[in-house]
Amino acid sequence: MLAAVAAACPEIEPAAIAEFLGRMDEAYLERHGPEEIALHVRLASEVGPERPGRVHLAAVANGRYDVVIVALDYFGEFSMLCGLLAAHGLSIESGEVHTFRPATAPPAAPSERRRRPPPSTKIVDVFRVVPRRGKPAPDRARMEEELRAVLALVADGRSDEARERLNRQLVESLESARGELLRTVRPVEIEFDNAALPAWTVMRVRGQDAPAFLYALANALAMREIYVHAVRIESQGAEVRDEFEIAHRDGRKIEGEADQHTLRLAIALIKQFTHFLPSAPDPARALRSFDQLLDRLMAGGGEGEALPLLRAGQGLRELAQLLGSSEFLWEDFLRRHSEHLAPLLAEWKTRPLRNRAALEEDLGRRLQEAPSFEERKRRLNEIKDEEMLFVDMKHVLDEAVSLSAFENALTDLAEAVLSLALELCRARLVEAHGPPRLADGSVCPAAVMGLGKFGGGELGYASDLELLVVYQGTGTTEVSGIENGELFERLVQDLVETLEAREEGIFHIDLRLRPHGKKGPLASPLGLLREYYRSGGDAHPFERQALVKMRFVAGDPAFGREVEAFREGYVWSGEPWDMAAALRLRERQVAELVPSGRFNVKLSRGGLVDVEYAAQYLQIQHGREHAELRTPRTLHALDALAALRIISAAEHETLGEGYVFWRRVADALRMVRGQASDLLLPDEGSDELRLLARRLGYAGRDWAEAAAALDADIDRNRLAVQSVFDRRFRRL
Repeated sequence: MLAAVAAACPEIEPAAIAEFLGRMDEAYLERHGPEEIALHVRLASEVGPERPGRVHLAAVANGRYDVVIVALDYFGEFSMLCGLLAAHGLSIESGEVHTFRPATAPPAAPSERRRRPPPSTKIVDVFRVVPRRGKPAPDRARMEEELRAVLALVADGRSDEARERLNRQLVESLESARGELLRTVRPVEIEFDNAALPAWTVMRVRGQDAPAFLYALANALAMREIYVHAVRIESQGAEVRDEFEIAHRDGRKIEGEADQHTLRLAIALIKQFTHFLPSAPDPARALRSFDQLLDRLMAGGGEGEALPLLRAGQGLRELAQLLGSSEFLWEDFLRRHSEHLAPLLAEWKTRPLRNRAALEEDLGRRLQEAPSFEERKRRLNEIKDEEMLFVDMKHVLDEAVSLSAFENALTDLAEAVLSLALELCRARLVEAHGPPRLADGSVCPAAVMGLGKFGGGELGYASDLELLVVYQGTGTTEVSGIENGELFERLVQDLVETLEAREEGIFHIDLRLRPHGKKGPLASPLGLLREYYRSGGDAHPFERQALVKMRFVAGDPAFGREVEAFREGYVWSGEPWDMAAALRLRERQVAELVPSGRFNVKLSRGGLVDVEYAAQYLQIQHGREHAELRTPRTLHALDALAALRIISAAEHETLGEGYVFWRRVADALRMVRGQASDLLLPDEGSDELRLLARRLGYAGRDWAEAAAALDADIDRNRLAVQSVFDRRFRRL
């Protein structure tokens, strides 16, 4: 064999040919002749750290192609090669995967973000492929360029990034095959043989062929940390029969019933889930989160309620949409409360969103059963998270849940949870110190006022709760005799600690809008409000504007109405509105908070704040004469301004459409980023912008066209809102 191969590639040193042949197994030498091996030797001689992979392409009969890939051997590489072929519109009909021997220890975990020495082994993969219907002939140069880019990421310890890159390209390529994918979701048969080979477990797979079948299977192995040594691929009509030589990444064979059952189940579920990836806004994120979810569901060897549901195929499409919509949903809810997954997947279509009264009744009953404050606190947060996941799920999956319905559901939940948390904290303090008394002996009332998005009933993903806590006045507690101010200071501290939330995430309490900001007390007596918010007081113009959205949300209702009545007299007093100061503040926001050359959905000119401020400026200017303008909701205020003909029908349409558009974009960004402040639009042409377009439901011939449609809407709304704002205010 050595002489025949050397004759076929005389430019290669005989020693290099001998080494190549010595590193290949007997099956390889039996299946390939000298001319084929000479080609593989040439390709292998060109592979190294600077060029980690080579691709050879040759047309054969009946529209088929032979693809030869020779590359450095990285862990999980076989799945990436299958993904590369599938992303280029190629179905694998047959093939062989060979690895240099002896097999060395696989590379370290991809989480090690440092460049590693290149592996000492290489792979020789030979595939017979056919372009899927409607796909062009393969482009060898493009395939090799993409292979090198992917392997460069792997070599740099960024395997997850490489896999995500391929996943996105693959799903974009499979958009046209979505119907075929879903029609071919069938069980896969897997059997393990540990007697055939001394070092490897032989895994035999049978299943129904479909676009990306082999990729889904190989990806499942890589995600479960299974090393692939060799593969033989064979398609017979609509059926595939594949044979893998595999081991755990640490070299152990796949032995033991539990080990095999876990791998069989994971492969079946990941393969099945892969068919639903075209439904996911971000398929790579969905697949990664699904694998992590399987780890949690299979922990301890039990299947719980969710795995049978997923094995039956129920809920996989919905789960793909959820996991591919938001890292925030996964990290904040599903990862911590995966036990809630099965009932929510089973109920989300028929279970309605609940209003505040229904939520308070249910939460109150469930909290009463808890024996201690700590247990009630734990249950309150658990119920809060479960209900939050349900509301988010309804919004993502149910097209009938509008932006308004979503805002109302989040606001009702926040009010119910806040009210019960306030009761818990106050009861514990009263038990320790007695009720707070006023000078006349009556109990000192307190109220929690909502501001910002919470006050406006306009909560969205990752919105925090902007609060102002007010109590009636000075006095002492009945038992311990501490000052009322100290008691209510502790109450606010306890409230913040009771509601568990991430920084800048949903249910994070923000108290910065209180009088004197961070320098002021956490809870303010009403007298302080009256002194601070008055003509000639310390409040800045923007603080008067902030009170437009203030409303009572929890605590003593009668006292809450008293605080609202004070606000009415201050905000709608008819005191001249300092428009110049307001516009200077608006300019500072743009100059200081938005990086040069970037667009912030909330803060940039023509963005969300221009809509909100336009409404609030006009509310303050005209609210004294027109009570119908005294609303904390932006869209209600715009409707009232239009009805009073303070704004034209065209301005009403522009501002209303802009508000809804920017809210949808902001929510879509927050779903991914999991916090409220990062609202910079992705760069034009970036993967992140294409994924944002998918999340918002934009369609086109491909993802780039969908992103272009989103870009057009961004420009149209930005320019239209900015034009109305400038025409109305900047000319002043």
